[in-house]
Amino acid sequence: MKIMITGGAGFIGSNLVKYLIQETDASCVVIDKLTYAGNLDSLADVADHPHFQFEKIDIVCPQAVEETITRNKPDALMHLAAESHVDRSIDAPAEFIQSNIVGTFQLLTAARKYYNQLPDDRKSRFRFLHVSTDEVYGSLNMSDPAFSESTPYAPHSPYSASKAAADHLVRAWHDTYRLPVVITNCSNNYGPCQFPEKLIPLVILKAIHGEPIPIYGNGQNIRDWLHVVDHARALYAVLTKGRIGETYNIGANNEISNIELVEQICGILDQQIPIDQNPRFSNDQKNSIETYRDLITMVADRPGHDLRYAIDAAKIETELGWRAEKDFADSLIETVGWYLENENWWSRMLSNDQLKRRGMLPCD
Repeated sequence: MKIMITGGAGFIGSNLVKYLIQETDASCVVIDKLTYAGNLDSLADVADHPHFQFEKIDIVCPQAVEETITRNKPDALMHLAAESHVDRSIDAPAEFIQSNIVGTFQLLTAARKYYNQLPDDRKSRFRFLHVSTDEVYGSLNMSDPAFSESTPYAPHSPYSASKAAADHLVRAWHDTYRLPVVITNCSNNYGPCQFPEKLIPLVILKAIHGEPIPIYGNGQNIRDWLHVVDHARALYAVLTKGRIGETYNIGANNEISNIELVEQICGILDQQIPIDQNPRFSNDQKNSIETYRDLITMVADRPGHDLRYAIDAAKIETELGWRAEKDFADSLIETVGWYLENENWWSRMLSNDQLKRRGMLPCD
């Protein structure tokens, strides 16, 4: 199977590509614009593999998208390319409209044209998998049941609204044009190669540099955390076994508040790189700070901050036999260790001038 993957140099995309090449017989054609969050270093493990190919493409450009699909002749298309940072969407929503809505439209248009020209045997195998987010469902109260595939959409940020719009476009292309699509909505991902503006890597890097660790509001917002490798496994299961036209929610039942998560990360750092052994800390800092928890700083909440996300993954578990395998506590320790051991990766990411100018706030 030849799979074309948009956004394959990003966090989830790069982990998906590595999973597909290392654990399946698939070959991957990665297309990525290489914005601030795209990084070819994340694909270094498979860059020389005969089943890997990369093309720098902006999916908003219809000619480039159509030409790339026609030339590569994929058996499936997995659409992960998206602007995904809520804070950035509040500051600059136009970029999210372009990438997430217009980009998805251009991809659907090109995929439909390509699909219609396929012989019947290849048509029967072709799939368009659209990767979305649980944020399209809005916010849950503490006692509400988890999001299911039938939960009404109620997005609250420009980011989640743009992803909701993209989801609707994908469904419309199935219902109107019979394009064979499947949609997934996942919970918060964590693991290696995540851009350092997201909550977990941000906390790690702020802490080891002795900087204040910013937490929005009172820190009680709850998220369900899914390891990115479990997510990759789920996406492959949906692509190969999912029913056309269906949506599958992907979550790991790891609900935890932001403040509890940050405190856990700080506790792991206390074990892995004690403050008195941290070469980045001055002697004054080592004398004044006993634990990384002392760096936690509450900041003003962001507009429209959703209280709680939770995923009911019963459908994908029952229909496709997928279940999250990663233990959250163990995987969180491994994730912290990965960032401590891969400074070359994140230091290059943080050298981006745009990020330096803007500064970083936590996005959960």
